[in-house]
Amino acid sequence: MGLRDLEIHLFKQLVVLPGYFRPAKQWDVVVVFKGKLLAAIELKSLGGPSYGNNANNRCEEALGSGVDFRTAQREGAFGAGAAPFLGFMIIVQDEKKSSNPPKLERISPHFAIYPDFKTASYQRRMAILCEKMVQEGIYDSAAAISSPLPLQPKDSGKFEDLSEYVTFRHLLIKLMAHIQAEVSLDSNGA
Repeated sequence: MGLRDLEIHLFKQLVVLPGYFRPAKQWDVVVVFKGKLLAAIELKSLGGPSYGNNANNRCEEALGSGVDFRTAQREGAFGAGAAPFLGFMIIVQDEKKSSNPPKLERISPHFAIYPDFKTASYQRRMAILCEKMVQEGIYDSAAAISSPLPLQPKDSGKFEDLSEYVTFRHLLIKLMAHIQAEVSLDSNGA
């Protein structure tokens, strides 16, 4: 984006932010401009062979991290009036086990599960997670993508969006727009 003073941190010691329900959380990407937190992004993956347990863990991690971040933000952990962008992206291994709906035997013996999960593959479940987290305002934007493993050199960088609403492109455009707006406000003295 050609912005001076924009810091994009990827290294462990520079991506730790305070939490509210826990002392701190290590994010995957942290963006800072002139000492002001502009963005934090969580990157996750979901691969086999145990998709069921791993998918549940990814859901719990994403929700817990998002709620912890938003509560810390509300309580002023990132400075008065701070409104950083919060992003989430998950890449799901593209294979038969992740793209076909799993059996839902005895999943909830007392109450019905939401209809959108009844025939959802693990890929679709991760897309639903991302859609709902954005809809609920837990994350500003999210992306659910799939890619085959192992990647061959000719396949490097190949992926497929798992939802038309939570795409990699949407995530990047919203992130860039947020950063541009924050930097512009700072430059104008607002």
